[in-house]
Amino acid sequence: MNLQENTRRWLPKVRQMALSLPMALLAAMVLVGINETGHMRSQDAVEQLAQGLTTRSDVNKLLQSMLDAETGQRGYLLTGNETYLEPYDKAVATVQTNLDSLRMRFMDAPADMQEFALLSRQISRKLAEMELSLRLRRQGNEDAWKFILNTDVGKEHMEAIRQHAQELIARSDKRLQQGREQIEQSLMLSRIGIATVTAIGLLAFYMYLRQTQAVQTVNLREQEVLERERDRLEGLVRDRTATLSELANHLQQVREEERGHLARELHDELGALLTAAKLDVARLKSKIDATAPDVSERLKHLTETLNSGIALKRRIIEDLRPSSLSNLGLTAALEILTREYAERAGIDVETSLEPVQLPDAAQLTVYRMVQEALTNIGKYAKASKVLVSVHGYPTHVAVQVRDDGVGFDPGTVRPTSHGLAGMRHRVEAAGGRLTLTSRPGNGTLLSAVLPLPRNASDTRRDAAAHDA
Repeated sequence: MNLQENTRRWLPKVRQMALSLPMALLAAMVLVGINETGHMRSQDAVEQLAQGLTTRSDVNKLLQSMLDAETGQRGYLLTGNETYLEPYDKAVATVQTNLDSLRMRFMDAPADMQEFALLSRQISRKLAEMELSLRLRRQGNEDAWKFILNTDVGKEHMEAIRQHAQELIARSDKRLQQGREQIEQSLMLSRIGIATVTAIGLLAFYMYLRQTQAVQTVNLREQEVLERERDRLEGLVRDRTATLSELANHLQQVREEERGHLARELHDELGALLTAAKLDVARLKSKIDATAPDVSERLKHLTETLNSGIALKRRIIEDLRPSSLSNLGLTAALEILTREYAERAGIDVETSLEPVQLPDAAQLTVYRMVQEALTNIGKYAKASKVLVSVHGYPTHVAVQVRDDGVGFDPGTVRPTSHGLAGMRHRVEAAGGRLTLTSRPGNGTLLSAVLPLPRNASDTRRDAAAHDA
């Protein structure tokens, strides 16, 4: 119910956050559009400025070239010195170059092209007038060239050239002014757009922050609810685990008690029956004719069968409840277990056993662990050598069973592997830890660490300190 209620509170805030995001995206798109528009207009304005400045510069160069040509022409006319013709010729060539450049520049501007045509016509007239004067001077016609020089024709031509040039310069200045105004308008538009978009972005950001804070608050509440629910579930799991562990320990204890009870019943009842049968066979042997081959063979077979039954009874009793463990201690019981296993399985078993002080339940845990490990080795490992070791430390006892068999991948062990699961449960029930290390082709190591009781560990430390 709390989760549903929090979800209903959270959905409107999510919708508001979803509104702030499109606002921010719209603001960004508007800003990009304004920037692109301003950039394009600024580029056009810059191109106009560049064209205007270039046109102004070319017109000024044209005027300067015309002045240089007129100066060179007058110097030659007045002095007759050929050196004045060099700047004249150079200026005339430059005038032609400037005219070609201006003609290409005004191709896309009909009004400017019309004015340029008038300028070009006046320049042609002026150049023709100067060329005529020079030709007459070279021919020695003094009166003719002086007449042309003293008339106002050249002055009128230059005045017309200056007038048309100033008109082109004025047109260029007008385009320059338009470009500046366009750049200023673009900058103003960009300023207004950036200010507007900034305001929208700030508003969207403010809305986003508010909704983010609200969502964080809702998330914290959700997290608190989930943590409380998780703690409750973890408590239930711990309680169930403890209950199951207690039940498993109880079942294990009941199992051991049943095995002990069954071992006693087998020892008392079956042992008595087998012993009585063996005694009866002995009495029969003394009362019947044992010289008959058939009777003798039957009696011998019966005696061997009874002896095998008694041996089997003893082995079953030892498996159910090892009497050597309660009578001789853990070390002797493990030595007997490993020796009998080596004889029965035909595997070389080495032992490295130290006397340790463990409670009876822990000793039984170690014994059952080694017994189960040897059984698994005989079934699956295909080993030729096994090492069983028990070593005592100040705070714990380490038990290891190592074989040189085929090994396996521990990750492939099925959860239903009751042998390994039973060993692990026994060790953990005793407060210890069981680890399994194996790799295909490299054998298997089964290791268990069981803690020593407090008084036993203190005794070991005191003894070690005394020896030191």
